[in-house]
Amino acid sequence: MAEKLLNKYENGEEMDLMALLKNVDIRVAKNGKKYLNLTFEDSSGEITGKFWDASDEDAERFQAGRVVRLAGKRELYQGNPQVKITGLRLANAEEPHDPSDFTMHAPMKAAAMEEEISQVIFEITNQVWNRIVRQLLAKHRTAFFSYPAAKRNHHAFEGGLAYHTVSILRLAHSVVAQYPTLNAPLLYAGAILHDLGKVTELSGPVSTQYTVEGNLLGHISIVDGEIVTAANDLKFDLGDEDVVLLRHMILAHHGLLEYGSPVRPRVLEAEVLHQLDEMDASIMMMTDALDKTTPGAFGERLFAMDGRSFYRPTFETDDEDDDQHPEDGANQTTLNL
Repeated sequence: MAEKLLNKYENGEEMDLMALLKNVDIRVAKNGKKYLNLTFEDSSGEITGKFWDASDEDAERFQAGRVVRLAGKRELYQGNPQVKITGLRLANAEEPHDPSDFTMHAPMKAAAMEEEISQVIFEITNQVWNRIVRQLLAKHRTAFFSYPAAKRNHHAFEGGLAYHTVSILRLAHSVVAQYPTLNAPLLYAGAILHDLGKVTELSGPVSTQYTVEGNLLGHISIVDGEIVTAANDLKFDLGDEDVVLLRHMILAHHGLLEYGSPVRPRVLEAEVLHQLDEMDASIMMMTDALDKTTPGAFGERLFAMDGRSFYRPTFETDDEDDDQHPEDGANQTTLNL
């Protein structure tokens, strides 16, 4: 029988499973003793827990990226799930211990995402934007289709960066269909490149951390610099409006100065990209939280959404029952968004 996964446990239930240490922070409690603030991960998601009275040996043993055997009880603390740890040890040689087996993955294969993005590139008919996009994607191809889009919050799983990009491109196609006056090539080019700097900002899909460049520069300035380098390599004038517009798409996509953008959107397509980016990230965060929430209850509080928790309606239970017993002859369609 397959082992129960992290997010299949209910509140109050005893837990006993293998998991990956995704993140480890050494902290000091009010009594002056050290403890480890841990984030555990498997293919179902993640959960936090505290390892109290940690020794120097414990801190050395339990490092991010290692697989452990975890025992404890799932409980709620300030509205968020956590595990009260009763036992923790490293995986032995006879147990699953490959970290990549415990990471969450995008719901699309890398090859499918690459094909979809490649098709959109043909729609970038402006040669300046097209050639810069092609050069930078070719340069970072392997990382782009394997890295997460964040350390936590949204699309924080293997392939999350490319999947987030695919999602925004799909949304962009719908918006362009509704508002045909939009410059579609500019919007698509900005969507593909807007988070590309995360391949340098983040360390990779396993136990993701911020790199030195990520902490000191941030992904927005990183990819802006990459665009400048690519434009120079391709002999494009940096003062050309096409180059300036593409850089603006990247520099403005967080929308507000306090959210990390050095400029606010001043071009229609830049504002649209910002809104689509916000929508996709927000929907992903809410969906992840609601997937772990019992119908008729509120989910965990989401720090990135002003600490709000979201309610999962009970009608979803009825929908699930209907899905399990479709009427004879009914057409069943799966829609992948």
